[in-house]
Amino acid sequence: MMNKDKLNEVLKQHKLWLKTEGKEGQRADLRGANLRGANLKYADLRNANLRGADLRGANLEYADLEDADLRGADLRDSNLSGANLEDADLRNANLRGANLYDADLSGASLEGAKLKGASLEGAKLKGASLSVANLCGTQF
Repeated sequence: MMNKDKLNEVLKQHKLWLKTEGKEGQRADLRGANLRGANLKYADLRNANLRGADLRGANLEYADLEDADLRGADLRDSNLSGANLEDADLRNANLRGANLYDADLSGASLEGAKLKGASLEGAKLKGASLSVANLCGTQF
């Protein structure tokens, strides 16, 4: 599990990277990171690399994940309520039991994603690609 100080430093550098349009700081590279149960409420993770990250049970409520790479990420039972996932890449992500209430998934790629038992009530799905996604038991 990534310790809180290291995660806070990654978030700080990413925020600077976003603010300076890449001139300073560093893009968050959390590929394969163990962020299980992490509190990332309101985190600004636009354009972050979270490919294959373990985010099981994480709190991503109102997080900004626009254009984030979440391919193959494990988001089982995570809270993404109100999160911005516009144009995010969630191909083959595991979102079983995830709370996506009022999340914005406009333009998101969800091909092959596992959404069994997920809550998508109030979610914006305009332009989202859901081909071959497992929607069994998904609440809309």
